[in-house]
Amino acid sequence: MMKSFTGKTVFDGVAVGKILFYGKKEEVVKREKVEDTDAEISRLEEAVKDSTDQLGMLYEKALKEVGEANAAIFEIHQMMLQDEDFLDAIRNMIRTQNVNAEYATASTGDHFSQMFASMEDEYMRARAADVKDISERLIRVLARVEEKEIEGEEQVIIIAEDLAPSETVQLDKSKVLAFVTRLGSSNSHTAILARTMNIPALIGVEIDPEWDGKMGAVDGAKATLYLEPDESTLEMIAQKKRRQDEYKKMLLELKGKETVAPDGRKINLYANIGNIGDAGSALYNDAEGIGLFRSEFLYLEKDHYPTEEEQFQAYKAVAETMAGKKVIIRTLDIGADKQVDYFEMEKEENPAMGYRAIRICLDRTHIFKTQLRALFRASAYGNISIMYPMIISVQEVQQIKQIVDEVTLELSQQGIAFKKVEQGIMIETPAAAMISDLLAKEVDFFSIGTNDLTQYTLAIDRQNPKLDAIYDPHHEAVLRLIELVVQNGHKEGIWVGICGELAADTALTERFLEMGIDELSVSPTFILGVRKAVRECNRQQADNK
Repeated sequence: MMKSFTGKTVFDGVAVGKILFYGKKEEVVKREKVEDTDAEISRLEEAVKDSTDQLGMLYEKALKEVGEANAAIFEIHQMMLQDEDFLDAIRNMIRTQNVNAEYATASTGDHFSQMFASMEDEYMRARAADVKDISERLIRVLARVEEKEIEGEEQVIIIAEDLAPSETVQLDKSKVLAFVTRLGSSNSHTAILARTMNIPALIGVEIDPEWDGKMGAVDGAKATLYLEPDESTLEMIAQKKRRQDEYKKMLLELKGKETVAPDGRKINLYANIGNIGDAGSALYNDAEGIGLFRSEFLYLEKDHYPTEEEQFQAYKAVAETMAGKKVIIRTLDIGADKQVDYFEMEKEENPAMGYRAIRICLDRTHIFKTQLRALFRASAYGNISIMYPMIISVQEVQQIKQIVDEVTLELSQQGIAFKKVEQGIMIETPAAAMISDLLAKEVDFFSIGTNDLTQYTLAIDRQNPKLDAIYDPHHEAVLRLIELVVQNGHKEGIWVGICGELAADTALTERFLEMGIDELSVSPTFILGVRKAVRECNRQQADNK
């Protein structure tokens, strides 16, 4: 008899197939007394080396399959595995308690994981899962336990309590129809990997290991897993699959076509990217430019401040790759949920509303000037624009312009080539939206960051899963602020775009066009879907003219 179980959709799509319960083999780590602690520590050091090598191979595999931004988690795990505080704690336990390396690693891993999980900061709490993952990997290497693989050639729906990023990447994608887990969040690394790999995925489903081997069907649109689906359900899923396949095929026909509404209005359809590798995905999906290059990933992926030369090479590579198409690079947006150890920032009670983004840049001007020098130098090699995040006042923009003047004067005096670039700001605070008439006099364009604008307008922490039910980016207050920004921008003759997640929400495309939005910037995989929505907007009204 068919049963259905509902959770939350991470990535849409449908799948039908046998269920495989992907349970982690419970390794009972026994406490054993060792006489030769030096030999045990040598075992630990060798296991750390082997684990680091494994993570390096996982990084290379993920790099090919899901791109650099998503593969970076394995570099982070490598760094965590080399953390001296973590390793010293394991070594100390081996020496002082004469215990085996497996037991010392398990105990230390539990301690560090609990320590992270109890922290107030959302980003630091998320590291608890990473500590658990690397500890379990180290124990498997010490115990010489092989990584679990999908046996046989049949494609399966994977169900699990949770999936670590390393497990998600290691699975043979040709055998995976869908992921369904009880734990996890829509912002977890595994969720991001599932979306990148275009695999239907659900979280928050009360799964049961007894389902292993039974027939299942996943309907991402309904966030539902059907156990032992009946004929009518299978037919419904099959129809959805046919429609999705036809839709994907139809979207490919939009490659090379302009993003023009039926009334003749042209919209610039750009891509959001996090690194150089993503530029290739933007081109593959026919983006007309880059609307948001998140430069903070250059900082997040390093253990030191990226030098002017390192940044210059990255910005130059993207500009050259896009071959004259517009590339809008956002200056450093560190802070809130994006923390970097070497910035040595003090703990804040409310980091989302604290010391972040342009506030750091205007306070630590040496960091800001280094980035600006790299950006202006790279402008000589393509069509670069610069965008400043988290603006709340005219004074901030004027201060930025003064620093830019200092940087460009220095470059001129040194005989270094650069171009005059468009400079714009992100509108992501209600303050910026309300004074957008004044800000429009100071800049060349506005780009609306709807994720933060929604968060601040509704006073809802978007990282808090307890508030998911009332986090409403369609809230009329948010939409009215967007419309106000468009009106004020156009009065001063500047263009206005959206680079937040709402840009890809085709339920709002028509309303955005009615507001007069000039540009939409979305993840590369959404480009063709948004192009279709724009080309079909107001078709009936246009046909009646």
